[in-house]
Amino acid sequence: MSEKTKASLPARFERPSLFSALLFAGFIALFCWSVSAAGLSLPQLLSGLPNMAKIAGEMVPPATDRVSPMLVAVLVTFQMALVGTVLGVLISLPLAVLMARNYTPHPLVRSFVRSVVSFIRTVPDLAWALFFVASVGLGTFAGTLTLVMDTVGFCARFFAEAIEEVDDGAPEALTAIGAPRASIVVCAALPMAMPSLINTSLFALEKSVRASVVLGLVGAGGIGAELATAMEMFRFDQAATIILLVFLLVLTVEKLSSHARVALLKKRR
Repeated sequence: MSEKTKASLPARFERPSLFSALLFAGFIALFCWSVSAAGLSLPQLLSGLPNMAKIAGEMVPPATDRVSPMLVAVLVTFQMALVGTVLGVLISLPLAVLMARNYTPHPLVRSFVRSVVSFIRTVPDLAWALFFVASVGLGTFAGTLTLVMDTVGFCARFFAEAIEEVDDGAPEALTAIGAPRASIVVCAALPMAMPSLINTSLFALEKSVRASVVLGLVGAGGIGAELATAMEMFRFDQAATIILLVFLLVLTVEKLSSHARVALLKKRR
């Protein structure tokens, strides 16, 4: 084979090292073990198909006898998501400044705040919801507090990364003329990072809308409570209506958020 033919051949995968091969084999073994622990069972799935078909049949057609209270619950769900996201974003901004490597007052402060935010992000939404339901009682207040914590855990980290990535030109110019750190952050760092902050906030709103539906299942208010009641009473036709309303809500929020991000991108250009 000529040198020209060899050069035209596509690149092949390199032979993995012994360490890489052992890691891959270990991953395959862990995956197989995890499949067993997950309880996957094809016979059990096949035996459950008739029940799935029966439930799906009872969902058609969706019930319309309680559309009005369901629409109110959907509105409450969106309001919970909106308030929780806005409050979470406002709390995330100062935390992000303290977490940013180039604006934190001290590395120990940065490490402490990052640890707190990591803890908030680690605790699942349902665990926060159960905690707040036990603390303040059933209802939308507990759900809103849960969404605040969820938004802080999501936004603070990405806000900090966006602030760390801003260009140093404007902040250094303000530093040279003796501007205080707070003025540098407010007048230079945050405005330059604002497109990324807004983009992250829109994603957080979408995330909160989806999460707020699940929170109602544990008594934190919203349309999730209606869904839990319908399923417990075996009113699968009502459950189908609720699922369709939730789908329309999530789709609407995602479309509006997508249009806002596109408009923001065009403005940046």
